Amino acid sequence: MDELRALLSQHARPDLTTSIPDVLVSKTTVGGPPTPSMTGTILAFVAQGRKRIALGDRVYDYRAGQYLVASIDLPITGNYVGISPSAPALGIGLVLRPEHVAELLGDNDLPQSAGTPEGLAVSDATPELVDAVTRLARLLGNPRDARALAPLVKREILWRVMTGEQGAVVRQLGSGDSSLGHIARAVGWIRENYAESFKVGNVARIAGMSESAFYRNFQAVTAMSPIQFQKQIRLQEARLLLATGRDVTSVSHRVGYDSPSQFSREYRRQFGAPPSRDALLRPQPAL
Repeated sequence: MDELRALLSQHARPDLTTSIPDVLVSKTTVGGPPTPSMTGTILAFVAQGRKRIALGDRVYDYRAGQYLVASIDLPITGNYVGISPSAPALGIGLVLRPEHVAELLGDNDLPQSAGTPEGLAVSDATPELVDAVTRLARLLGNPRDARALAPLVKREILWRVMTGEQGAVVRQLGSGDSSLGHIARAVGWIRENYAESFKVGNVARIAGMSESAFYRNFQAVTAMSPIQFQKQIRLQEARLLLATGRDVTSVSHRVGYDSPSQFSREYRRQFGAPPSRDALLRPQPAL
């Protein structure tokens, strides 16, 4: 872990990207209040520090030596706890690609899980997983070796997770006909059409499920109803739009609210301040 922390501290960039595709490295030195974001589909391994995230009414804490799996792109709020410039949070992430999961499933006799797993899961990392993650981090400083070896190490990491405690969460990602795959289609549609009103039954048909099964499985994966999920997406998009200088009324209509006053109430409830405050926050040039 000491070697891994040193490597991540050395290779962290402000935009999280690295020289290896689908590998992200983060270094955070200052804590703060929970902020909204989307998870993406990712394996996030913590080498130092502790993070707390909330999804609906679920709260997840994970710390050094643990990993979080997000099998679907979900709206969360989160923050690091107990960090400082002398003790920053350090983490490494691997974007989970359904096609890579499907390839491993096809090449190996792994069981397909019944039921619908939660969209997020946290577990302790095994020594084998820590070793593989550390070898991947070593490649960040060796581009020539990385071209040949990084795909193999990423495949090993994926295998360790797929056959580990949270394997069911990841294995469903590789099957378009799994319950998670059906919900993922619905989530994608809601994200693309977040400003439109919809009936749950119509989205259930997009997912290829009965309305009752869709509602039950959607809540199991996302910890919220489809309408609550849409509201989260709308408010997050609104916050981004406000930061570009648009006025509150136009933003409220842009994200699908007919009533600016309702938008302001729900925005304040979500972020703890009125939208007018964030409308005054302009992004600063990077010098």
